[in-house]
Amino acid sequence: GEEHYNCISALHKSMRGSDENASLYWLARMLEGGEDPLYVARRLVRFASEDIGLADPLALTQAVAAYQGCHFIGMPECEVILAQCVVYFARAPKSIEVYRAYSNVKECLRMHTGPLPPVPLHLRNAPTRLMKNLGYGKGYKYNPMYKEPVEQDYLPEELKGTDFFEERKT
Repeated sequence: GEEHYNCISALHKSMRGSDENASLYWLARMLEGGEDPLYVARRLVRFASEDIGLADPLALTQAVAAYQGCHFIGMPECEVILAQCVVYFARAPKSIEVYRAYSNVKECLRMHTGPLPPVPLHLRNAPTRLMKNLGYGKGYKYNPMYKEPVEQDYLPEELKGTDFFEERKT
């Protein structure tokens, strides 16, 4: 029932708040109550990107490994795998930078009126002669061929200067 959602919410918020003791409690309460360990593991995969993100990019690897471990061995043996992951996440630094930036991109797309801007010609592949003649790929700078990053626009002209990582004013 509702307690299923209450407990996963408490687990998330405890990890987000860096409380390893409470995190273990909510995990154990769920597992000992018969919760599917793969459900918990899936939620940990999401948490790794949503709440920890780039502050610790290895968190996603930890979460996927925990999911696979739970899938391979099941309960009760996988409980310690989930416990390790939960404690790792509670202790990990947190960052929602990517989560916010992606939300800003989605908002930009939702608020756009009319047709979406076309992909700039220099970013398009030119698999046919006609496309090449139309200017597809013309002027594209292949970064690996340069010692330094190249100056090149990657967003459509209408979005030039947009920074989705900036905090949006509400």
